[in-house]
Amino acid sequence: MSERDESMNYQRFAMLPELLSLQQPLSDPPEHDEMLFIIVHQVHELWFKAALHELDHARGLLVGGDEARVAATLKRVRSILKVLVGQLDILETMTPVEFESFRDRLDTASGFQSAQFRELEFALGIKRASVLKTFPDPDENRRLKRRLEEPSLWDAFLRFLVGRGYDVPDRALARDVTEPVTPDPEVQGVLIDAYRSDPGLINLCERLVDLDEGFQEWRYRHIKMVERTIGNKPGTGDSAGVAYLATTMTAAFPDLWEMRSAL
Repeated sequence: MSERDESMNYQRFAMLPELLSLQQPLSDPPEHDEMLFIIVHQVHELWFKAALHELDHARGLLVGGDEARVAATLKRVRSILKVLVGQLDILETMTPVEFESFRDRLDTASGFQSAQFRELEFALGIKRASVLKTFPDPDENRRLKRRLEEPSLWDAFLRFLVGRGYDVPDRALARDVTEPVTPDPEVQGVLIDAYRSDPGLINLCERLVDLDEGFQEWRYRHIKMVERTIGNKPGTGDSAGVAYLATTMTAAFPDLWEMRSAL
């Protein structure tokens, strides 16, 4: 065992001194509930990082045709989303009055400014180039631009289908990957054939649906949490609050939802 290994411990491995020093309430004197608000949002960002790590892995596995490991990886991301929903339960223990006690300290800060959440949307195929304008930080903008221009998880899945011998229409394979995924009846026809004859592929498709449903579930719970906390008032950073959030309830993989009506 090396000297480095002998000196390693839990605190150093997890960088706990650095991690636990990052919770700095801005209210003076500190409002009790601000600590909870900070921690929940910081932990969200850590889970966003983990989800992005896993989605990138899943896309690589699709390219390699590793069906079983893709399904397992998607299940992991779904589990991460369940944890994120559970964290909203914790945040909902804070009453509107308790939130208002430190809300003014947020100034223009808003969850809309989470670059990792936008990366997560882009990785799933929920893309809007206009989002880049709201991220002036060069590093964040560069990361978002890369994800905007690279194929999404759905694009990798379509090419996986081709590798399995399915006749995916050329227009779906050659689509502009900087645009959001839109329903395609021919793709739905391919999926219907798969559901009727390919049990292994059904499992993978259902894991994609689980992921999509989990992401929409988090959005819905987030909307209700915001409504419960501030009602219909504008959100932090002068965002539109609940009214805007309600417009974001959209499927990442619409073909997997629409094809069900024809089965």
